[in-house]
Amino acid sequence: MGMAATEDRAQGHPRRWLILVAICAALLVIVVDNTVLNVALPSIAAAFGASTAEQQAVVDAYVVVFAGLLIAAGAAADRYGRRRAMLAGLVLLGAASAAAAVAWSVWWLVAMRALMGVGAALVMPATLAVLMQVFPDRERPRALAVWAAVASVAMAAGPVLGGFLVAAWSWAGVFLINVPVVAAAVAAIVRLVPGSRDPHARPVDPLSAAMVTVGMVALTTAVIVMGEHGPTAPAVAIGFAAAAAALAVFARRQARSVAPMVDLSLYRDRRFAGGSAAVALLTVGTGSALFVLTQHLQLVLGYSPLEAGVGVMPLAAGTVLGSIAGGRAPERMGHRAPIVLGFTATAAGFVLLAALTPTSPYLLVAAGLLLAGCGTGFAGPAATSTVLGAVPTERAGMGSALNDTHQQFGIAMGVAVMGSLLAAVYRTGLPDAVPHRVAGSLAATLDYAAERAGGADTAAAARAAFTAAQTATMLTAAGCALAGAVIAGLVLRRDRPNGAG
Repeated sequence: MGMAATEDRAQGHPRRWLILVAICAALLVIVVDNTVLNVALPSIAAAFGASTAEQQAVVDAYVVVFAGLLIAAGAAADRYGRRRAMLAGLVLLGAASAAAAVAWSVWWLVAMRALMGVGAALVMPATLAVLMQVFPDRERPRALAVWAAVASVAMAAGPVLGGFLVAAWSWAGVFLINVPVVAAAVAAIVRLVPGSRDPHARPVDPLSAAMVTVGMVALTTAVIVMGEHGPTAPAVAIGFAAAAAALAVFARRQARSVAPMVDLSLYRDRRFAGGSAAVALLTVGTGSALFVLTQHLQLVLGYSPLEAGVGVMPLAAGTVLGSIAGGRAPERMGHRAPIVLGFTATAAGFVLLAALTPTSPYLLVAAGLLLAGCGTGFAGPAATSTVLGAVPTERAGMGSALNDTHQQFGIAMGVAVMGSLLAAVYRTGLPDAVPHRVAGSLAATLDYAAERAGGADTAAAARAAFTAAQTATMLTAAGCALAGAVIAGLVLRRDRPNGAG
């Protein structure tokens, strides 16, 4: 019986590639939902009069809740079944998307985005957990490469689809599109994905889940408020204090629990800790790229939402190309080298983007995005395989949830930190005559300039200030990617090319 189980694990599930199709259908919903929003932000800002901070809140509400609940969702998937978790999450995400489409205020939209994050948290760790269960070690890098490539295609389709829907309908279309995609994913999962769970899974800890989520929300909120109102605003100190308190309670509870929701001993493994830290740093940089560049394309270069969506496609195209090469890289180079090389290439792409000015041709945007995408895609399979390969198979749900948490919280912090840096540097670069009330975003400044005689000079100065602020954010993003490469190079041990991790 033990030998048979070992042989099954070595060979993998007989329908594993069809199962991967169903898993990728669920993944498609989450990634499209995450990327489809960026090109709609200017339209949402116009519809609700949303400030830059409120736009950051719309984006981060989904990502922060997603990140905060991933750990508990992974535990729930292990305990109650991965297929059940995926189905419940998809239904919730679809319902919240429909409700978001009829939002009457920006804060209702923020609330529905947060609810969508709950649904996505149930789906994401279960997808990777099933993948790790049904594929043998030797095929996992290739399966992860397919998983990453699907995510990249969805990332490419999201902005284009979002731009089309905004142009042809309104911002509400970017939420309603989720409903048919959810229906297709549910049908595929019901038909193809086998039920799986850990009979010895640790119980779900609602208090710990609440504490880690509150901590992440408080931290990102403090950073966003600091960018809008400065570091002396009372809400900043309150946010940081609440984050520290909530995360301290979470850590203390995990350390003292007989059956913790998070096995902190995983972080004593060099592969898990080093790979997780490197990936988190990278996503701090990459997470804000679309948030910033869709504004550059629409408000500096004058692109329509659809043109802006097409304009960011080189990022996803590069990620797809990089993933194809990266899927086989661990077999030929080991795991450490692809991570270091990929992260370094991503940093080089951000340096190119840092050189943008109001008169730079689109070719520079495309080259920077393509290079950043290639680097990220090339490193992705090795990084994910390294982190998840350090987790025991019976804790696959927890491991994949932690892996996703590091990435999603990195994205959330990227939007918060880079968005706040963008706003702060932008304000300092504006002419003194621009009122503070319209200095919070380029869109507001351009609207102000359009209503005044001689506003062309103000608009030109605003665009110059924005690209200068964009340079600061892109150089910071490059620094994050290089820091991730350094961590991977120093912490991860060199393994043999044909090793499993």
